[in-house]
Amino acid sequence: MKPHALSIRVYYEDTDFSGVVYHASYLRFLERGRTELLRDRGVHQAAMFSGALGPPFGFAVRRMEIDFLKPGRMDDLLTIETWPEGVRGASIDLVQRILREDEVLMTAYVRVACISDGRPARLPGWVRDKLK
Repeated sequence: MKPHALSIRVYYEDTDFSGVVYHASYLRFLERGRTELLRDRGVHQAAMFSGALGPPFGFAVRRMEIDFLKPGRMDDLLTIETWPEGVRGASIDLVQRILREDEVLMTAYVRVACISDGRPARLPGWVRDKLK
């Protein structure tokens, strides 16, 4: 399966005092990558939250493992690649990479849990189908 790719430019606000991407900025980049993967597959978060597609639900990061390999810098054009590695009953395992051209800057393994009314919930079948 081809990964979903999202391009992001690194701005001053994403960096620390030395012009290197601040580590917490990568979390925002990864979140955008996951959101755009869902949108690309027809899973729109506003509709999920509002209940327009059935009982309201959302996703919460349950687990994240990150390897910071090389620094990103101000003005870099980065690509966030995201793809599902596994879809479970109430969670999704995703792999994400951030690249500068062909150079991998970081990798992340993320498990998101389906949440409804503040509690874990099974993924709706239509979501599972769109992510397989």
